[in-house]
Amino acid sequence: MTEAPTTRRQDIIWRLEERAYDVAQAFARLFPIDTVSDFGAWLFRTVGPLTSRHRTALTNLRIVFPDATSDEMARLLRAQWEETGRWIAEFPTLDRIIADPARVEVVGAERLAQIADGHPAVFISGHFSSFEIMSAVIVHSGVTCQITYRAMNNPYVDERLRESRWRYGVRLFAPKGLSGARALLRALGRGESVALMNDQKFNGGVAAPLFGVMAHTAPGPSSFALRFGIPIQPMSVQRIHKAHFRVVLHEPFLLEDTGDSEADIEAGVRRINSFIEERVLDRPEEWFWVHKRWPKEAYRKKAA
Repeated sequence: MTEAPTTRRQDIIWRLEERAYDVAQAFARLFPIDTVSDFGAWLFRTVGPLTSRHRTALTNLRIVFPDATSDEMARLLRAQWEETGRWIAEFPTLDRIIADPARVEVVGAERLAQIADGHPAVFISGHFSSFEIMSAVIVHSGVTCQITYRAMNNPYVDERLRESRWRYGVRLFAPKGLSGARALLRALGRGESVALMNDQKFNGGVAAPLFGVMAHTAPGPSSFALRFGIPIQPMSVQRIHKAHFRVVLHEPFLLEDTGDSEADIEAGVRRINSFIEERVLDRPEEWFWVHKRWPKEAYRKKAA
């Protein structure tokens, strides 16, 4: 299936968005990192509740915390908008954050050294805090790793984002989709590691419980780990204070290969979902709540 040709109007809009991104990036790099982070928190705390994403975040929070009081819900909504704003504002300065050892603490760095020493793994995580930092930590540790990503609809902005990632050392990308899956398989066949975010809705994926509601989840990480007999290495990133972070390598695990591929993959998906649940409950304000993670019915029920 061929893509529809880009219209002149669409191209002009994309170019304007590219210019806006360039201005925002140049502006962010003029100021101290913590100042930029604070500005992002203020901006999204102010503007976020006025957008349609606010209702999505509220519905997601109700799914996860059905017994939360109105005050607790208001606090979580405010906190998650502040976190989202910090992440977006900090992105143009991530190379400076990564270059400052006082800003990024790594817990479990010895595990990264083992992986870099010829013991590949399937890294999995979710959209926690400034999640891009995890990719940089993996690469800076000497691990050869393919990082999955979803390309922006605007190809010009997408190129700018890739350039920003190159500045902090992340250069090996595998786009989501069939071509990306093939690239990951080739990388694993060469003895490299791969890294995937596994906390978003994946239509056609494995239906597994997430906070008691069935959620379609990508089977890729479990499938790759089983096929190559390598461990799944969970990771997370936590915000300590302003633009200071802790990256944690959690206990790795091997999936059992019983010979029933479908059941083994489902078991892996359930285990990964359990990891996501633990991290979200531990630091709820740091998850990216504005994505629709569950089926449409879940949102219709909560809206009713």
